[in-house]
Amino acid sequence: MANEADRRCQFYVCKCFTTDNIFLEDYRLHVRFVSEQQLRLDYHILLKKLGCDTEEQFEDVLNKILQEVDRRRRLSVTSAERAAAIKDMYQPLHPHVYYLQESYLSTKLKQIVEYCRSSGATEDGLSDLLEEEAAPRVYHFPVFEKSFCEELVEEMEHFEQSSAPKGRPNTMNHYGILLNELGFDEGFITPLREQYLQPLTSLLYPDCGGRCLDSHKAFVVKYDMNEDLDLSYHYDNAEVTLNVSLGKDFTEGNLYFGDMRQVPVSETECSEVEHRVTEGLLHRGQHMHGALPISSGVRWNLIIWMRASQERNKLCPMCNRKPSLEEGEGFADGFTKQSKDINTSCVLT
Repeated sequence: MANEADRRCQFYVCKCFTTDNIFLEDYRLHVRFVSEQQLRLDYHILLKKLGCDTEEQFEDVLNKILQEVDRRRRLSVTSAERAAAIKDMYQPLHPHVYYLQESYLSTKLKQIVEYCRSSGATEDGLSDLLEEEAAPRVYHFPVFEKSFCEELVEEMEHFEQSSAPKGRPNTMNHYGILLNELGFDEGFITPLREQYLQPLTSLLYPDCGGRCLDSHKAFVVKYDMNEDLDLSYHYDNAEVTLNVSLGKDFTEGNLYFGDMRQVPVSETECSEVEHRVTEGLLHRGQHMHGALPISSGVRWNLIIWMRASQERNKLCPMCNRKPSLEEGEGFADGFTKQSKDINTSCVLT
């Protein structure tokens, strides 16, 4: 469990946030952008192969990139403004769902966590309690009771229909809600991460920061027949990710996993994973994955990107370079500035 010093820690973003991993939806392509000249040199041939044939199409791509760069540069300010406005004007439908209670959690998850907290807990012993998917080191287990999932979705839909301001959950999903702006971080997501998820990640992912998670980004995403249907192949800005299916009624839309992002796509075989309501999929953030299209209904997912500053401070997972830091709001992107006399070993406290 994090101590008070961790809670007071200043978190940062890497400067690559405004240049790297810009998603071009029309071409299902992530690009890096520093200048128009660099974009043409690096991506002109590839974009042409993907159907960007004319100068007008390239100009459209450039304009969309510039809009996205501008959005990212203003993000911390606009997010803080939205959070303040939401707090002032939005009346929750179910105020109790903003505060984690054990009754919301599945019996199975509580049994798993109880084992993880025991003195003799091992990774092999924990693996016996979990179902591992065809994709390596991807686990699924019930996270919440169905009644809680239903209430949480009702709360999300109530907010969605309100006049309160809303931001995109990430650079690839158009529809969803940033839970920190809605006020879920302190009372719900942080205790869920610290008290219930970190005991699992400490045993399952000690090699990629699972023992020293100290921040997160949490959001819900929505898939609808008239909105987003699927999610392209990608990796997360996280050390460990939990993806929980909340409902409602939908068909198809399974997730699929490839290999770690360092492995070329040409050498990767993907495994499809069924994602059932109330269940979470736990995986490494750098594990490439995507979501197949739903064929009917509406689907809501809760995503928690869990981050370990002691890992990402060494190498930014998005630009694969030593991070160049800028101040951010709240947990920002999970980077910290460490003094030389701090013990940087990853331990569960």
